Amino acid sequence: MDDIPDRIEHTVLGPTTTPDDVRTCLDEALQYGMRACIPPCYLPLATEYANVPLTAVIDFPHGQGQTDSVCQAAKLAWDAGADELDIVCNVGLLKAGADDAVRDHITEVVASVPVPVKVIVEAPLLSDEELERVGQLVADADAAYLKTATGFSEGGATVHDVEILSKYLPVKASGGVGSWADAEAMFEAGAERIGASSGDTIVREWQAEVSGDAEPEPKRDRDDADTTDGY
Repeated sequence: MDDIPDRIEHTVLGPTTTPDDVRTCLDEALQYGMRACIPPCYLPLATEYANVPLTAVIDFPHGQGQTDSVCQAAKLAWDAGADELDIVCNVGLLKAGADDAVRDHITEVVASVPVPVKVIVEAPLLSDEELERVGQLVADADAAYLKTATGFSEGGATVHDVEILSKYLPVKASGGVGSWADAEAMFEAGAERIGASSGDTIVREWQAEVSGDAEPEPKRDRDDADTTDGY
């Protein structure tokens, strides 16, 4: 697995996220060869980093927006430079059995933009039967990926959930993946991507394992990172 950094989406999505937090995330993504996942309000700042593929979250974290507004937000994020979008499934509608409404909403959002759309299904809140249903619904809506969790509900990505979801679409495992051991388990379960605020740690631990070092290289300060091609 020599493409690990490109399969990591280094993430900063907390409610107190500042421009400096986003710059740090992007500096680290550039340094380690990762992707980045950020709030859409910071896309104008982030496009200064030309070599970092950008994912923006839409209708995050609850997925309860009206379809027209979510489509508009998706278009604005794409116009602002997002390479991919992560939207959120309406878990309440799914649990209510409104499968057609869930699928139709996702279908319209996916069709509104010419970039890959991942759908966050908030797996910690779902039963196995609901995971199977939503996996099929998201696949039927022509989304590119299923994503396990926002990180805002109790629990996160599990091997079990990834194994179920990966039967339907490529999976981005997100929520509680904080080490290379965690990420490796998700990859082995069928995940194609990892979303993590500890992306830099994951890559450094992976590099240490590949090189045979007992300990990963220490994290470099931002000022030491080579960002000449990024902004």
